[in-house]
Amino acid sequence: MATYQNSRYNIALPSGAGGALVHIKTLTASSSANLSFVDGASDVVLDNTYRTYIFKFINIHPATNVAEFVFNLSIDSGSNYNVTKTTTSFGAYHREADTSAGLEYDASNDLAQSTSDKYIATNVSSDNDSGCSGCLYLFSPSSTTFVKHFIGSSSRFDSNPDMYHNNFAGYANTTSAVDAVQFKFNGLASADIDTGKIKLYGIKDS
Repeated sequence: MATYQNSRYNIALPSGAGGALVHIKTLTASSSANLSFVDGASDVVLDNTYRTYIFKFINIHPATNVAEFVFNLSIDSGSNYNVTKTTTSFGAYHREADTSAGLEYDASNDLAQSTSDKYIATNVSSDNDSGCSGCLYLFSPSSTTFVKHFIGSSSRFDSNPDMYHNNFAGYANTTSAVDAVQFKFNGLASADIDTGKIKLYGIKDS
């Protein structure tokens, strides 16, 4: 069986391990209220073609300061983004002035059987050189047997200012197929996504 070498740990793994990333769709913000990926719309695939999907958000910049970058899921092709979720998160921060740093469990951003949006990054600065980047993994969204697990992380330039890295995970408590995912900024009267890109990939043979 063909193998490839993992140089970091010096071990050989099967050639099919992990699968290959297949780019599906890129959405680019321009003073956008949200960026939404809906299966079957505008060449978006979010069904049983792949068992694992990855959203990569790159330099997401809010139009207004102290914005909260969030996502939610839909089971009705984007008519409603309100799937019940339970989540957890923790993060590490380091102040730009080197006055403090730490690692903390972020209970304030947990959801417990809630239909609310899930935070990806909070307190994002709108300075011209600021924003947030990261990724979201969504597993088997088209399953009609299991709940839908997701994990993700983000790196943001905070309005404090500091660098904050957030790790989060959870599940959408539904056995209906999830067929749409929406990203946006919350919490402010004018919280558009000023600029940035979100790329959707499927993992082949996952």
